[in-house]
Amino acid sequence: MDRSAEMTAFVRSVDTGGFSAAARELDLTPSALSKLVTRLEDRLGARLLQRTTRRLHLTPEGEAFYLRARRILAEMDEAEAEVLQSASHPQGLLRLHCGSAFGMHQLAPAIPHFLERHPGVHLDITINDQPPAAVEEGIDLAIRIGQLDESSMVARRICNLERVICAAPSYLARYGTPRTPDDLHQHNCLWITSLPVLRRWPFDTDDGIRVVHIDGNVVANNAETVLQLTMAGVGITRLTDVIVGDAIQRGDLVPILTDWHHVEPVPLFATYPSGRHLSPKVRAMVDFLVERFAGTPWRSAA
Repeated sequence: MDRSAEMTAFVRSVDTGGFSAAARELDLTPSALSKLVTRLEDRLGARLLQRTTRRLHLTPEGEAFYLRARRILAEMDEAEAEVLQSASHPQGLLRLHCGSAFGMHQLAPAIPHFLERHPGVHLDITINDQPPAAVEEGIDLAIRIGQLDESSMVARRICNLERVICAAPSYLARYGTPRTPDDLHQHNCLWITSLPVLRRWPFDTDDGIRVVHIDGNVVANNAETVLQLTMAGVGITRLTDVIVGDAIQRGDLVPILTDWHHVEPVPLFATYPSGRHLSPKVRAMVDFLVERFAGTPWRSAA
């Protein structure tokens, strides 16, 4: 049952003074429009219009209903206009979750450019290496690294990251540069405790991929701490290029074992809860992330 069509037919008939004029305006036949008004009256159980050969007249019930119906239709028009305006000019609060590595090294410097492009959007950014329960925590968009398994989430790939084995020049000057994977057993290696798999470093050999289980005297639960320790000369690490790219460009870190290291692409996704419609503000951010980072600008810098 299309109540809005019935209501519109009734209001426009009153405004234009008759079924014929209202029908022309709504691109209906007069009989089709009259049926809509009759159906409305039948559903309400009240006569809204007194019909004469020359003009329509409102009954007391019709006058009361007309005033409310006209206001309701005006509010519907305003609501649709707001959504259409939002679609061309995204606005409102966007809650964004991101891990510390990408968030601090790439997302934060890019945010001013997004806000300049979309000044109507307000951002609430959470930097946390623990994946969010998006629906429960009210997250609109999450930037995730690695393979995903949540069937309730929609994901769009932004790019692929690559891990790099590197150390500070001060560390290499003091302890020497490893030339083969086996040399790592004689070096202090740093890793992220929240991702135990990162303690296993893969290398290409004539016999296939070989994994070296590294060890060291300092570990940390996030990539930023490991990065700072590595730049301070504490040891060797293996982190994604999105984290170490700028430091390598500056000369604060030096890639090592590049001829041996087995490169494993690490996907970077923009994820959001599944639904029939993607809000304009989320779409704007996803498009911005892909546009900004699909070309992995940190890699060319590194």
